[in-house]
Amino acid sequence: MRALSEKLMRGVFFIAACTSVLAVALICIFLFTNGVPAMKEIGFIEFLTGTTWRPNNDIYGIFPMILGSIYVTAGAVLIGVPIAILTSVFMAKYCPKKIYPFLKSATELLAGIPSVIYGFFGIMVVVPAVRSLGRTLKLAGVLRSSGDGNSILTASLLLGMMILPTIIGVTESAIRAVPSHYYEGSLALGATKEQSIFKVVLPAAKSGLIAGVVLGIGRAIGETMAVIMIAGNQPRLPKGIFQGVRTMTANIVIEMGYAAGLHREALIATAVVLFVFILLINFSVALLKRRSEYE
Repeated sequence: MRALSEKLMRGVFFIAACTSVLAVALICIFLFTNGVPAMKEIGFIEFLTGTTWRPNNDIYGIFPMILGSIYVTAGAVLIGVPIAILTSVFMAKYCPKKIYPFLKSATELLAGIPSVIYGFFGIMVVVPAVRSLGRTLKLAGVLRSSGDGNSILTASLLLGMMILPTIIGVTESAIRAVPSHYYEGSLALGATKEQSIFKVVLPAAKSGLIAGVVLGIGRAIGETMAVIMIAGNQPRLPKGIFQGVRTMTANIVIEMGYAAGLHREALIATAVVLFVFILLINFSVALLKRRSEYE
């Protein structure tokens, strides 16, 4: 009976694994079979490097959306990653036991807040703050145009907030997984607590930190609803962080409801480009992990 149950469970696990792989394969097949022909019809170079998106005239250039996604994601990473890693260090090495449960619950609550709530928060709080900052800089002669607050900076600030719980959860676990004798041995050799953490513990947890950052990047580049509400949704080349922008995900969601024909296929082709972006990020991280293991 035990051997039979083990074979049965092995079969269940195998089917579950095959289902996951099949789901990814079906998504890939759908995207590429529907998106690549559209890219061929439009022209690969024209589609990827074109700066004009005008479906009424059958002009489809997604370069502004590619730049918009890169700028917003990069801004979110620059804002969110340092805060998340420092928060993880505090929770793992400095946080008093009485405060830890409340801080842990707060970070987990951030992950459970719907994207539309973040969007409303951005509209009511972040957008007016960025608008005031832009006007102040314009009066000071730093900026020519302050914008209306719906901008790259606004989206980056909000996405930086949204990726915090994802990165904190993974990086804190990675820091706690480092053997305690690494930290204690560093202290015994005369290093300070901060030196032991930042020069011994964090390098030892490098793979976990990278994994957390990658998950945060995936969350930022795939976010749609909050970005639609605060980024300005302007399909043009961004000229500054105070200008509005449209990301690839926002472009798909905004126009897919009424798109047809080549327009619809061009939106699916945009999803193909986004999918390739994520694959390249994951592949790069896998190479970094492999290199760090051999060092």
